[in-house]
Amino acid sequence: MNGQRIGATDVSLAVLGKGAAAEIIALDEAAAAIALGAGELERRLIEMGLVEGARIEVLHEGFPRRDPIAVRVGDHTIALRRSEANAVRVRCLENPADARR
Repeated sequence: MNGQRIGATDVSLAVLGKGAAAEIIALDEAAAAIALGAGELERRLIEMGLVEGARIEVLHEGFPRRDPIAVRVGDHTIALRRSEANAVRVRCLENPADARR
């Protein structure tokens, strides 16, 4: 997680709903219940563009359990499970247009 302090207004990407915009502030693979080796989930998230400072927007939620989610990161759209999204800490933005800056 790079030692960055998580504040009270920070949430997991997994709790955001469709249309939410946010900025990634940290990765915390310990928060995800996934059976991967140490550092593996963080490496995969970084390869998909989920890096600190990136702005994102939740585009779609699967049916019926809201899983997986589709997220816009820059000019790319990626899909990930909510269990993986638990590892991504974000700060919510006011509106989706802020995610495209």
